[in-house]
Amino acid sequence: MKKLKITDFTKTEELYNFLLENQDENPLYKNVLKKYEYETELLKLQSQLVNLQNWISTENKKVAIIFEGRDASGKGGTIRRFREHLNPRSMRVVALNKPTEVEQNQWYFNRYIKELPNAGELVFFDRSWYNRAVVEPVMGFCTELQYEQFMVQVSEFEHMLYESGTHIIKLWFSVTKEEQQNRFDSRLNNPLKQWKYSPVDAKGQELWDEFSYYINQMFTRTHNSFSPWIIVNANNKNAARLETIRHVLSLFNYDGKFESDADLMVDPNIIQRYYRMVKEINL
Repeated sequence: MKKLKITDFTKTEELYNFLLENQDENPLYKNVLKKYEYETELLKLQSQLVNLQNWISTENKKVAIIFEGRDASGKGGTIRRFREHLNPRSMRVVALNKPTEVEQNQWYFNRYIKELPNAGELVFFDRSWYNRAVVEPVMGFCTELQYEQFMVQVSEFEHMLYESGTHIIKLWFSVTKEEQQNRFDSRLNNPLKQWKYSPVDAKGQELWDEFSYYINQMFTRTHNSFSPWIIVNANNKNAARLETIRHVLSLFNYDGKFESDADLMVDPNIIQRYYRMVKEINL
């Protein structure tokens, strides 16, 4: 008897094959297939993240992953996929509020130093000290002198971390202006996501070119061999999440890596190492 409804299937493989064979008949089938394939691959990669975390803990490694990008570029959602199945005892997410009055009178990096990973720990920075490279100068939250001091000091700061054994992975999530506006609209129209929309977000579109200028300055002046910038083409959220995880996994030779059935080959169309160009790129 021909099976026509989801309830007719008792095995996932049977349902998958049915959707695959009939996807041209119903656009919903294609959406279900994409979602299933994404979730299946994500679970395989998350399993490898558990192996990576165990290796970091066992070998006393220190790993800091910096998530930067324009507003609504998918940083927080990607971090959630990273941490979903990790052991919270040796993993942290750092998302600092604006500096207190005391912190404003300290060395700029001071409040970030205490958040750096200890031996055996993996730390995700949902935005980082690079606020001073882009958001602060665009929005007028720092002086020109403070900005220049930061740009001079940041590579030296990161080199000291590198020499102390801290692995720094710097990720920039890049979206187009149109995609950013679509995501802003989605936030405003969803009562569960309206809290994500901030006054800074409201300026994201209006000051797009100003942000682009400082982003390119940041790349040009802070990209180096020991803490390079990796650009993530994040217009497609699911693809960006999978490829970002793959990229991080590709950087370490942890136990169990080569026994995995997950595809660990990074897509170069989504993950790109920054390189200096004569013509500035729109990020």
